[in-house]
Order: sequence, then C-alpha cells, then structure tokens
Amino acid sequence: MLQGNSFNLAERIEQIYTKKLPFVVYHKPEDNFIRCISQTDDSLSILTDFTEKGFVFAPFTDKSGSILFPKKNTISENFSLSEVDFVSKKQHFTVKKEAENKILHEKLVKKGIDFIKSGVVDKVVLSRKEVLEITKFDFTTTFLQLVKKYPNAFSYLWYHPKIGIWLGATPEILLQVKKNRFKIMSLAGTQAYNGTKNVVWKTKEIQEQKIVTDYIVNCCGEKNIACKISDAYTVKAGNILHIRTDIQGNISDTNTISTLIEVLHPTPAVCGMPKSKAREFIIKNERYNREFYTGFLGELNLDYTTKRQQRNIENHSYKRASLETNLFVNLRCMQVQKNAIELYLGGGITKGSIPQDEYTETVLKSRIIKNIL
Repeated sequence: MLQGNSFNLAERIEQIYTKKLPFVVYHKPEDNFIRCISQTDDSLSILTDFTEKGFVFAPFTDKSGSILFPKKNTISENFSLSEVDFVSKKQHFTVKKEAENKILHEKLVKKGIDFIKSGVVDKVVLSRKEVLEITKFDFTTTFLQLVKKYPNAFSYLWYHPKIGIWLGATPEILLQVKKNRFKIMSLAGTQAYNGTKNVVWKTKEIQEQKIVTDYIVNCCGEKNIACKISDAYTVKAGNILHIRTDIQGNISDTNTISTLIEVLHPTPAVCGMPKSKAREFIIKNERYNREFYTGFLGELNLDYTTKRQQRNIENHSYKRASLETNLFVNLRCMQVQKNAIELYLGGGITKGSIPQDEYTETVLKSRIIKNIL
C-alpha cells in the first residue's frame, strides 16, 4: 500500500482522471484517511465470484454486471484526513420538472400501496430520479465535502471511462467480514432530525424496519448461519434519522460471503418483501433504470496488515495480514452527466404509507447532496 505524499488528494484525482484511468476514492465511517484505488489501464473487469480481491461496484438487478477493480491491476494510496484540503465551493443548480416529479412519484406510491393491499407483497421500495441542471460540476470538491459533512457515512467518488462518474454518501452496511466474523446492518424507517434527543417513531416506520430485520435473520437461518441480533436503535445520517439493528455471526470460509450476498441483495430496505415480486413491480413501474443505485460497492477480500505482540519473545511484535470485506448499499448517490447530475431517491412503502409523506421523505434525502452543493 502506497502513501499519498507526492500529490495532494485533489491533484491525484485530477491526474488519474486526465489519463482516463478507472479509479475510486472513498472514506469509510470514522477512518482517519481517504483511500484512492486506481487501475493501471482502462480495462473493464467483471466480477466472476466473491473469492476475488479488489473494489466491487454492483448494480441493483443484474449481478453479472458487477464491476471489479482487481487488486492485481491497481495502485492503492492513503491520504491522511489531516492533510486533505476541504475547500468548499458553491455550485448553482436548478431542479428540472420539480412539480412533475412530485405528481409522478405520488402516483407511483399510490400504485405501490394498492399492490401491497392486494396481498402480493408486504413492502415495496419505490424511488425516483431527480435531475439537477448544473454547469461545470466539481465532483472532487463535492466528494470532499461529503467526507467532511458526513464522517459516519461511506463516501465515495467512482469513475470508469466506459461507465461514467458516480458519487455519494451512504449510511448503510450491506456486509462486513473480518476474519471469520460477519456483520450486517438492518436500516429502515426515516424521519427528519429536529435536534431533540427524545425520538418517537410511528408504527409504520417500526414495522418497516422490523420487516428488514426479520428477513435478514430468516435468510441466515435458511443457510444454517447462527447470528446475534441487537436491539433496535436510532441513528443519525445527515439531516435525517433511521432505525437500525445490527446482526452478527461467524462464517467458515469465503464461499459463505457469496452465499450471504446472494440472499441479502437486494435487501427489503431497498427492494421489498418478498424480494422477487417486489423487484418485478419496481422494474415494471418505476419508469427508469436504477443502474447502480441500490446496488452495493466496497472492498472485497482486501489484505489489511496489523501489528500483533508475538508470544514468548519480549518486546517484539510481528505483522499479521487478514482479509476484510466491507460492502455498502449504494444509497444517497448521484450519477454525473453532461451539464447535469441525477439524484436517486427512494423510500419503503407499506400499506400504511401516505403518498404525500413518501414524496416529502425523498425531498429530505435529496438534501444530503443538495446541502453540499
């Protein structure tokens, strides 16, 4: 692993982007550095299985379209947060077809509620795409401001010349594996943060989050994977709050990573329940292709070297490498287009949902990005 010394981070991003080489820069929650992984050529590598090593970027529906920056074909650099220049820059934008967006999304939610009441599904997650017209969008500055403003999120800037530019700040872990321990996050339910410590949740949000937790636990049970479940608690993500439950357990080998992802993705938090029926409804009715929104991204089987005290040898230590996987659900994200950026916004729909409230929830989520701009 290289240390980023000869360039500051912004200069390094500009250098790689000018050469049209694939790269990702990202900050994991509470890390004290930003990592930059860049390919040595512009090849497009597709993930074949979850025993490979590298950085993966997976779409919502077709897992065969998961893109991998293979470790063997990349350079990895770390940039200390204390040395990063977090210069802010005001960027002017206008929301395209805002009134139409509201009408269409509320109609979609109403259709989703009727679908749930018909008894086919218990929950479906519906989303919309909001286009912001903007000239000379500065993606590097925007990424750095995401890192600064949301240190507890997974913030990233991802580029491939054959795909385009994506960036975002997601609060949701899909799967973490360290040695033989895994951790899964069940995150759902949304309300605005108003500064109070006494948070009260409505029945609709509590039920929505419980559906996600129960689904994950049942999936683990079907694969004979024992797990421990925490109590539900409230977490803050930018200007909004969610309900979270942590699910942890042991795995035996890397094949179980593939098994867990197979049953987890897409989770009820981004798709619905039952998964297959909810996904069919989404693809048929959302009127656009989610692409990598509500997919997942992150480190796959990467080596981390840590110091350990060696037994029976006084005042000596040794280095021990372990493989880690850190995958996050691609929420609160955007895709960069020419003179525009596309925000992806959604929420969980249950039979108790109200269309106007669901649209308001997407507006709250859009401010995660808009506050940066």
